[in-house]
Amino acid sequence: MDLSMPVIGILRGVEATFFEGVVETAFDSGLQAIEVTMNTPGGTDMVERCRNKIGDGHYLGMGTVCTQEDASRAIDAGAMFLVTPQFNHEVVAHGVQHGIPVIAGGLTPTEVYDAWSSRAAMVKVFPCGAMGGPDYIRDLRGPFDSLPLAAVGGVNHENLQAYFEAGVQAVGVSTTLFGKQALAERDLSGIGKNVKKFTSSIENILQGLE
Repeated sequence: MDLSMPVIGILRGVEATFFEGVVETAFDSGLQAIEVTMNTPGGTDMVERCRNKIGDGHYLGMGTVCTQEDASRAIDAGAMFLVTPQFNHEVVAHGVQHGIPVIAGGLTPTEVYDAWSSRAAMVKVFPCGAMGGPDYIRDLRGPFDSLPLAAVGGVNHENLQAYFEAGVQAVGVSTTLFGKQALAERDLSGIGKNVKKFTSSIENILQGLE
């Protein structure tokens, strides 16, 4: 799972009739990876219907994968990656067994290191904002300078640059990326504009850090 655009769009509670349009619009607007959460009604069915339409270089996964049973359901539906809110060794092992990358949740230094040691593809620091945001990432990067960290929870336009300067490999974002109003109004044009604005910001930040 190679993300040249290091942001994962998180869709929770999106309606099934709107999901495919959001995915297509977001990918066309510069996004590479989208996760729909397991607690979205009909989430696995949405992934199963869209999976064969996902082009090369794009990734459709499932988040809020809390148990091995969740992982099995997501993989059976065709999820290309899994994201957990917490560290669960069984979920990571199940993903590894099936060749599916797992972005495993962790918050404390112990959880972060255990998640990485379990062969997670990346460690999702969640809820990052509540722990100090970029400053917390910077603290974790002290001892864990080689671990790929994704910040999730409270990431927005204002702190986006600070997160990448602190050393994250990626961020996970929901309404700030797609636009709360655009999602509520089922406004695909607005969603596309919001995604382009966010991904353009990331491109500029990464260029500045080179």
